[in-house]
Amino acid sequence: MSEVPNGCGPELNPIYFNLCSLYGVWGIVLQAIAVAGIIGTILIALVFMGLLPFMPKDMRRGALGVNFMFLMGVLGLFSLIFAFVVQNFTPNCSVRRFLFGVLFAVCFSCLVSNGVRLNYLVRHNYGPKGWVTALVAIALILVEVVINVEWLLITNVRHNPLGADPSGDPCNYANQDFVSALVYVMFLMFAALVVNCFALFGDFHQWRRHSIFIVVTVSLSMAIWIVWIVMYTYGNRQVGNPLTWDDPALAIALASNAWVFLFFYSIPQLVEAMRADYDISHPVENVQIQMPRYTTLENRAFSMEETLTGNGKSPYMKYDRQESNQSNSVIYSTISWNSRGRTMNGHLPAINEQSWKSEL
Repeated sequence: MSEVPNGCGPELNPIYFNLCSLYGVWGIVLQAIAVAGIIGTILIALVFMGLLPFMPKDMRRGALGVNFMFLMGVLGLFSLIFAFVVQNFTPNCSVRRFLFGVLFAVCFSCLVSNGVRLNYLVRHNYGPKGWVTALVAIALILVEVVINVEWLLITNVRHNPLGADPSGDPCNYANQDFVSALVYVMFLMFAALVVNCFALFGDFHQWRRHSIFIVVTVSLSMAIWIVWIVMYTYGNRQVGNPLTWDDPALAIALASNAWVFLFFYSIPQLVEAMRADYDISHPVENVQIQMPRYTTLENRAFSMEETLTGNGKSPYMKYDRQESNQSNSVIYSTISWNSRGRTMNGHLPAINEQSWKSEL
């Protein structure tokens, strides 16, 4: 029977010693960080829901579905820390291997789909509907789900020789295999960075801020991933016992990356959702403005009477000439005013209505 560490009860199962041991305080510290992250994530989600009726009705509402999905992924990352604080046993190993990649895929898929949407917004000030963005994120997540399910099935069968326990041993895997199963998540991380870098160039600066937040978030996440992968696959064997250092390395990676998601993406998104300086107008493109043309009106009655009289002269000819001269004067005056650009040299002719009314 293993020795009970200080801070734990004598009847506690040894797999839970890291939750209460005062000797290895890393478990207690990570629990506190995880609980704080869970509370913070729930508060941000509640604030989003409470501010929803007061949120401006523009294109920012289209990202609400993806942002809530992102928060659920972050909440799962904080919760998964407890699985790495607890020692290995069969159900716990399966949960670790499956959810580690899937939860990170949820977060990075949301950043990729939101980045695609921001590329439209930063150039046209309008973009895909919110449900389209959410469907893109879900499709990207399902790929990682399939990968992890296949990995669990294949490795359990591979490590289960004939005649052994048919359930296999999900805890029997190499660290390199664990990292290799996350290649698709690394691809999503890289795609999120590239897509949002393109969204930094556009005419509508208000949407660039969203892309900047995502670029900073993904860049910090990449740094965290490089550190924990190096430690998990190589460094732990150089500085200590891998059985002692592997679980803390993964738990610290979860905690640090989850807090990066909250501080550099979720909280800025909440602030941007309530800003009032957004230009919600749509640009007008390819509109040709034509100058008004002043032409004389052709009245068919004049032509008919002119034909019936047979003299080739219309009794209304002088009014036609007067109207034509006035129209030409208007055109010339307008052109003179437009060509000079500052002052109008000339006066528009006054239309004398009494002369033709008295003769009619």
